[in-house]
Amino acid sequence: MSRPVFLVGPMGAGKTTIGKLLAQQLGYPFKDTDREIEDRTGADIPWIFDVEGEAGFRDREVAILADIATQGQQVIATGGGIIMREENRECLKVSGIVFFLTASIEQLLERTAKDKRRPLLQVADPEARIRELIALREPLYREVATHVIDTNRRPPRQVAQEMAELVRNS
Repeated sequence: MSRPVFLVGPMGAGKTTIGKLLAQQLGYPFKDTDREIEDRTGADIPWIFDVEGEAGFRDREVAILADIATQGQQVIATGGGIIMREENRECLKVSGIVFFLTASIEQLLERTAKDKRRPLLQVADPEARIRELIALREPLYREVATHVIDTNRRPPRQVAQEMAELVRNS
């Protein structure tokens, strides 16, 4: 199989952590769309949000995904909002295997509590914001998903092993 493996899901679901482990197990390169955006622009995500707004960031995300989705066998962790654009959803669905990583609201809050690099969570009530984002985005994650994987209270290595088996058997 020479298609990429994509990880989608909310902030804090484990896309980057699990993605790196999955890439190691499969012997694939690992990419993170947020890191790719930062590397190519020379600016961090909070700065891009401040200067260009969310729309500007999403435009950059579309371009990055379209580019790296064609680069063959790799594991790609995506930003939590990548599924908000129709062109990204179509790209994900036709380009490879898509894992939707889920976790409880409590787990997502715990995992993102101290991270100041998440512009959408820099609000007075992060829990309400996470609930709002999940309500809006979950149907879209499910729309693109080949597999849905629960990461709640599970060791990342165990989750990556389960995913590697699914990739090998597809």
